[in-house]
Amino acid sequence: MADLQPDMPRTAEAGEDDAPPDAPPSLTTLPALPAPPARSLRQEEPRAPEPHTPGGVLLDQAHALLAAHPVADGYSGLPWALRQQPRYDLEQGEATIDTDLPRMREGHVGALFWSLHLHDGSGAGRATALTLEQLDHARSVIESHPDGLRLVRSAGQVIDARNCGRVSVVLGPAHATALDDSLGVLRILCALGLRVLTLTGTAWAGEGGLTRFGEEVVREMNRLGVLADVSGAPETTAERVFALSRTPVLCSRSAARALRPHPANLPDELLAALGAARGLCMVPLIAEQTGPTVQDVADHLDHVREVAGPESVALSGTYDSGVVHPRDLADASRYPHLIAELLRRGWSEPELALLTWGNVQRVLRSADFAARAAQHRRPDPL
Repeated sequence: MADLQPDMPRTAEAGEDDAPPDAPPSLTTLPALPAPPARSLRQEEPRAPEPHTPGGVLLDQAHALLAAHPVADGYSGLPWALRQQPRYDLEQGEATIDTDLPRMREGHVGALFWSLHLHDGSGAGRATALTLEQLDHARSVIESHPDGLRLVRSAGQVIDARNCGRVSVVLGPAHATALDDSLGVLRILCALGLRVLTLTGTAWAGEGGLTRFGEEVVREMNRLGVLADVSGAPETTAERVFALSRTPVLCSRSAARALRPHPANLPDELLAALGAARGLCMVPLIAEQTGPTVQDVADHLDHVREVAGPESVALSGTYDSGVVHPRDLADASRYPHLIAELLRRGWSEPELALLTWGNVQRVLRSADFAARAAQHRRPDPL
């Protein structure tokens, strides 16, 4: 299968399952992951204290906060990146990628959404087969690292994995073209573990908004517990999904267009609508979308919190996706430096706990409850 994939460009630096879905996210302190082992790869010189962190005090506070409220990272390109490696061991560490278990422990990453997206032009006419190959590969990676990774399908399983010292892996987003306009394929992908689908690039979810079939896709996703992702979708489609979906909607890689006019970023009107629908804007660590510094990323997080509300903002590392990251956020170990900047700006511990962990848990719980409530409904025809 590897011969089907283009070379991956190296990135550069530039609660409980039974809680009611509308209950506020639990901020219960969770046990910390094991301390990161000594890094045998990429030995680095000691870093000077970060700007605005006298004596590293804020950085120490960030580590302590993340030990209790780890990062749920909304987008990782790791499955695709690993397909370019002839061999790898995520437990020992890999210098050629942005994400491995030592760096996730150092960065306090507790959960990852693993993208099943295909590179542009790579899946013409074969999107379903290639997505299945991506999904199969992702599952094999998880199975080969049982001491560090665990495949999860629900909010409760995320908590269980965390309590066992494992990083949870949520499969998705995948691209809507993988459905091949079939609800049956959606059900098969869900049975194999898919939990997030990006609603763009199809005739039924395009510039004209959702068609009647597109609306049936959203309803079936709600019944199955698959979350809708509208990053990059036209505003007409996103607004219709907000109105139709019985579960919160994700924007897995969207920042604030008011600060940076990138097409994937959201205007304030859409951010406000997302907040009203209790959806989640997952701000990406991409220099092109947010800017080249940690402070730029923090500006976007401030803005989304102000416009959409503190319960509608989360993080999307986008590591191993072939993008350029802001300075000091080059890999999955660097989340404490972003949290230290937010502490400097006056973010409270409850707000940061929502940002890193609680908001994602709320959305997953809501999807679980909506799926349970709809299980009596018969599946729609293919």
